[in-house]
Amino acid sequence: MKSIPVIFLLLLSWALYVTAQSGRRVATTRTAPSAPIQPTLTPEPQPPATTVTTGELMFLPESLREREIKGIKNGNFRLADFSGKVIVINLWASWCGPCRREVPDYEKVRKFFTGQEVEFIGLTAEDQRFADQVHKFLTEVNFGFRLGWADRDLARTLMNGRGSIPQTIIIDNEGHIVNHWTGYSSGASGERLRRAINNALGR
Repeated sequence: MKSIPVIFLLLLSWALYVTAQSGRRVATTRTAPSAPIQPTLTPEPQPPATTVTTGELMFLPESLREREIKGIKNGNFRLADFSGKVIVINLWASWCGPCRREVPDYEKVRKFFTGQEVEFIGLTAEDQRFADQVHKFLTEVNFGFRLGWADRDLARTLMNGRGSIPQTIIIDNEGHIVNHWTGYSSGASGERLRRAINNALGR
Protein backbone atom coordinates (compact mmCIF):
# COMPACT_ATOMS: atom_id res chain seq x y z
CA MET A 1 0.00 0.00 0.00
CA LYS A 2 2.95 2.32 0.63
CA SER A 3 3.98 1.84 -2.98
CA ILE A 4 0.88 3.65 -4.25
CA PRO A 5 1.88 7.11 -2.92
CA VAL A 6 5.37 6.57 -4.31
CA ILE A 7 4.02 5.75 -7.75
CA PHE A 8 1.66 8.72 -7.50
CA LEU A 9 4.53 11.04 -6.59
CA LEU A 10 6.60 9.73 -9.49
CA LEU A 11 3.76 10.27 -11.94
CA LEU A 12 3.17 13.77 -10.56
CA SER A 13 6.88 14.63 -10.87
CA TRP A 14 6.97 13.33 -14.44
CA ALA A 15 3.88 15.38 -15.37
CA LEU A 16 5.39 18.54 -13.90
CA TYR A 17 8.67 17.91 -15.78
CA VAL A 18 6.87 17.40 -19.12
CA THR A 19 4.85 20.54 -18.57
CA ALA A 20 7.96 22.57 -17.77
CA GLN A 21 9.82 21.25 -20.81
CA SER A 22 6.81 21.88 -23.04
CA GLY A 23 6.69 25.50 -21.89
CA ARG A 24 10.41 25.92 -22.53
CA ARG A 25 10.05 24.64 -26.08
CA VAL A 26 7.30 27.12 -26.82
CA ALA A 27 9.34 29.95 -25.37
CA THR A 28 12.43 29.10 -27.42
CA THR A 29 10.74 28.29 -30.72
CA ARG A 30 12.56 30.17 -33.51
CA THR A 31 10.52 32.31 -35.85
CA ALA A 32 11.48 33.12 -39.45
CA PRO A 33 13.30 36.43 -39.76
CA SER A 34 11.03 39.24 -40.80
CA ALA A 35 11.43 40.66 -44.31
CA PRO A 36 13.37 43.91 -44.58
CA ILE A 37 11.31 47.03 -44.64
CA GLN A 38 10.58 47.99 -48.23
CA PRO A 39 10.31 51.61 -49.39
CA THR A 40 6.82 52.81 -50.02
CA LEU A 41 5.53 52.03 -53.49
CA THR A 42 3.69 55.32 -53.72
CA PRO A 43 6.06 58.12 -52.70
CA GLU A 44 4.69 61.54 -52.07
CA PRO A 45 3.94 63.29 -55.36
CA GLN A 46 6.44 65.84 -56.58
CA PRO A 47 5.28 69.40 -57.14
CA PRO A 48 4.11 69.97 -60.71
CA ALA A 49 6.50 71.51 -63.22
CA THR A 50 6.04 75.16 -64.06
CA THR A 51 5.36 74.25 -67.67
CA VAL A 52 2.91 71.45 -68.32
CA THR A 53 2.27 69.99 -71.73
CA THR A 54 -0.48 67.50 -72.35
CA GLY A 55 -0.44 65.48 -75.52
CA GLU A 56 1.51 66.45 -78.59
CA LEU A 57 2.62 70.06 -78.93
CA MET A 58 1.12 71.17 -82.24
CA PHE A 59 1.48 74.94 -82.14
CA LEU A 60 3.94 77.32 -80.51
CA PRO A 61 2.17 79.13 -77.66
CA GLU A 62 2.50 82.91 -77.52
CA SER A 63 4.52 82.75 -74.30
CA LEU A 64 7.09 80.54 -75.98
CA ARG A 65 7.32 82.63 -79.16
CA GLU A 66 7.84 85.82 -77.15
CA ARG A 67 10.32 84.36 -74.67
CA GLU A 68 13.73 85.99 -74.91
CA ILE A 69 16.50 83.51 -75.62
CA LYS A 70 20.03 84.37 -74.61
CA GLY A 71 22.36 84.02 -77.57
CA ILE A 72 25.56 82.02 -77.23
CA LYS A 73 27.60 83.85 -79.83
CA ASN A 74 25.50 86.87 -80.75
CA GLY A 75 22.72 88.88 -79.13
CA ASN A 76 19.46 87.67 -77.64
CA PHE A 77 16.50 86.76 -79.82
CA ARG A 78 12.91 85.48 -79.77
CA LEU A 79 11.27 82.88 -81.96
CA ALA A 80 8.71 85.59 -82.78
CA ASP A 81 11.51 87.49 -84.54
CA PHE A 82 11.24 84.95 -87.35
CA SER A 83 7.48 85.04 -87.93
CA GLY A 84 6.61 84.19 -91.51
CA LYS A 85 9.61 81.88 -91.86
CA VAL A 86 10.01 78.15 -91.51
CA ILE A 87 11.96 77.59 -88.29
CA VAL A 88 14.24 74.62 -87.71
CA ILE A 89 15.10 74.06 -84.04
CA ASN A 90 17.83 71.61 -83.11
CA LEU A 91 18.20 70.68 -79.42
CA TRP A 92 21.75 69.58 -78.65
CA ALA A 93 24.41 69.34 -75.93
CA SER A 94 28.19 69.56 -75.95
CA TRP A 95 28.51 66.12 -74.29
CA CYS A 96 26.22 64.43 -76.83
CA GLY A 97 28.09 62.22 -79.31
CA PRO A 98 25.20 61.93 -81.81
CA CYS A 99 24.82 65.72 -81.71
CA ARG A 100 28.46 66.09 -82.75
CA ARG A 101 27.95 63.71 -85.69
CA GLU A 102 24.69 65.37 -86.70
CA VAL A 103 26.00 68.94 -87.01
CA PRO A 104 27.95 68.45 -90.30
CA ASP A 105 24.91 66.86 -91.97
CA TYR A 106 22.65 69.69 -90.81
CA GLU A 107 25.18 72.31 -91.87
CA LYS A 108 24.95 71.07 -95.46
CA VAL A 109 21.19 71.50 -95.33
CA ARG A 110 21.48 74.99 -93.80
CA LYS A 111 23.81 76.09 -96.59
CA PHE A 112 21.46 74.62 -99.20
CA PHE A 113 18.62 76.89 -97.97
CA THR A 114 20.75 80.04 -97.67
CA GLY A 115 18.75 83.10 -98.76
CA GLN A 116 15.40 81.31 -98.38
CA GLU A 117 12.69 81.87 -95.79
CA VAL A 118 14.14 79.37 -93.35
CA GLU A 119 15.73 80.11 -89.96
CA PHE A 120 18.02 77.54 -88.35
CA ILE A 121 18.27 77.68 -84.54
CA GLY A 122 20.36 75.47 -82.28
CA LEU A 123 19.47 75.43 -78.57
CA THR A 124 21.23 73.79 -75.64
CA ALA A 125 19.70 73.32 -72.21
CA GLU A 126 23.10 72.97 -70.56
CA ASP A 127 23.91 75.01 -67.49
CA GLN A 128 25.56 78.28 -68.49
CA ARG A 129 28.22 77.67 -65.85
CA PHE A 130 29.69 75.24 -68.38
CA ALA A 131 29.94 77.87 -71.09
CA ASP A 132 33.62 77.08 -71.72
CA GLN A 133 32.78 73.49 -72.56
CA VAL A 134 29.96 74.62 -74.86
CA HIS A 135 32.20 77.11 -76.69
CA LYS A 136 34.85 74.45 -77.13
CA PHE A 137 32.29 72.11 -78.69
CA LEU A 138 31.08 74.84 -81.07
CA THR A 139 34.63 75.61 -82.16
CA GLU A 140 35.24 71.96 -82.95
CA VAL A 141 32.03 71.35 -84.92
CA ASN A 142 31.67 74.75 -86.66
CA PHE A 143 27.92 75.02 -86.00
CA GLY A 144 26.48 77.79 -88.20
CA PHE A 145 22.96 77.84 -86.74
CA ARG A 146 21.75 80.78 -84.68
CA LEU A 147 22.69 79.50 -81.23
CA GLY A 148 21.10 80.08 -77.84
CA TRP A 149 20.63 78.84 -74.29
CA ALA A 150 17.29 77.16 -73.64
CA ASP A 151 16.18 77.63 -70.05
CA ARG A 152 14.51 74.72 -68.29
CA ASP A 153 10.92 75.71 -69.10
CA LEU A 154 11.67 76.41 -72.75
CA ALA A 155 13.55 73.14 -73.18
CA ARG A 156 10.81 71.15 -71.40
CA THR A 157 8.11 72.68 -73.58
CA LEU A 158 9.97 72.10 -76.83
CA MET A 159 10.96 68.54 -75.92
CA ASN A 160 7.30 67.77 -75.16
CA GLY A 161 7.95 64.67 -73.07
CA ARG A 162 10.82 63.33 -75.14
CA GLY A 163 13.78 62.88 -72.84
CA SER A 164 16.67 62.27 -75.23
CA ILE A 165 18.71 64.40 -77.59
CA PRO A 166 19.38 65.44 -80.27
CA GLN A 167 15.89 66.55 -81.21
CA THR A 168 14.73 68.37 -84.31
CA ILE A 169 11.57 70.47 -84.59
CA ILE A 170 10.20 71.95 -87.81
CA ILE A 171 7.76 74.88 -87.52
CA ASP A 172 5.97 76.22 -90.57
CA ASN A 173 5.50 79.90 -91.35
CA GLU A 174 2.20 79.98 -89.43
CA GLY A 175 3.68 78.61 -86.21
CA HIS A 176 2.47 75.01 -86.57
CA ILE A 177 4.85 72.24 -85.54
CA VAL A 178 4.84 70.01 -88.61
CA ASN A 179 7.69 67.64 -87.67
CA HIS A 180 9.41 66.61 -84.44
CA TRP A 181 11.84 63.75 -84.18
CA THR A 182 14.46 62.45 -81.78
CA GLY A 183 17.89 61.01 -82.47
CA TYR A 184 20.44 60.97 -85.24
CA SER A 185 20.58 58.51 -88.14
CA SER A 186 23.92 58.36 -89.93
CA GLY A 187 23.57 59.14 -93.61
CA ALA A 188 19.83 59.80 -93.33
CA SER A 189 19.26 62.72 -90.94
CA GLY A 190 20.36 65.40 -93.39
CA GLU A 191 18.04 64.21 -96.14
CA ARG A 192 15.20 63.84 -93.68
CA LEU A 193 15.68 67.46 -92.61
CA ARG A 194 15.77 68.66 -96.22
CA ARG A 195 12.50 66.89 -97.05
CA ALA A 196 10.82 68.22 -93.91
CA ILE A 197 11.82 71.82 -94.73
CA ASN A 198 10.58 71.50 -98.32
CA ASN A 199 7.31 70.12 -97.01
CA ALA A 200 6.96 73.05 -94.60
CA LEU A 201 7.65 75.43 -97.46
CA GLY A 202 4.81 73.79 -99.42
CA ARG A 203 7.02 72.27 -102.07
